[in-house]
Amino acid sequence: MKRNIVIAAVTAAALIGGGTATALATTQDGGGSAKQAANTRLSDDDVRDDQDDRDDDGAQAASGDVTAPEAIASALKHTPGTAVSAELDDEDDSGKVIWKVDVLSGDNAWHSVSVDPSNGKVLGAQTDDEDDTAQVRAALKGSSVTAEEAAKAAAGKGTVTSVDLDEDGKDKSWEAETHKSGGAEQDWKIDLTTGKVTADRSDAQDDDADDADDQD
Repeated sequence: MKRNIVIAAVTAAALIGGGTATALATTQDGGGSAKQAANTRLSDDDVRDDQDDRDDDGAQAASGDVTAPEAIASALKHTPGTAVSAELDDEDDSGKVIWKVDVLSGDNAWHSVSVDPSNGKVLGAQTDDEDDTAQVRAALKGSSVTAEEAAKAAAGKGTVTSVDLDEDGKDKSWEAETHKSGGAEQDWKIDLTTGKVTADRSDAQDDDADDADDQD
């Protein structure tokens, strides 16, 4: 239930000889539209911020010399195993963008390998703890399309900024995000056996559901 009283604004002013503060409150009838407008502005800002982050990743990938398939190949050369994901990401929010490649080795150890997007050099690797090893192994059983091949297939749709294994649900697949100059980020599914690329409809439906929730 919505609150009956919504604090719309609080203005405090310090005056010589003393301070005064004025609080303005609106009732539910008068403040509902204002509250809705504020929520709408916040929602729009979140969408714009998310889109800006995606556009930044795409711009970095487009300006870099190393593609997603090349980053994966470099990571596997350094740390042999099965690449499960690769993502162009900010390093500790420092503004420096690098490729992060997750590799599952033969002894079921997880490794996060950092690759320089400008020259493909491995910057370092660290061991990670993951609890879905068996699930990943099961999803990849019988698969003939690797993460590197999935990234190459998705590259026909634009600059690949990430590729990841979707091991949940019935329709297991590789998922990729691509970016085109002047365009929005797009999500794709790549079949684990055929390498066929299709638009990720489930992601679009999730976005529509989120938009509907925001409007409510």
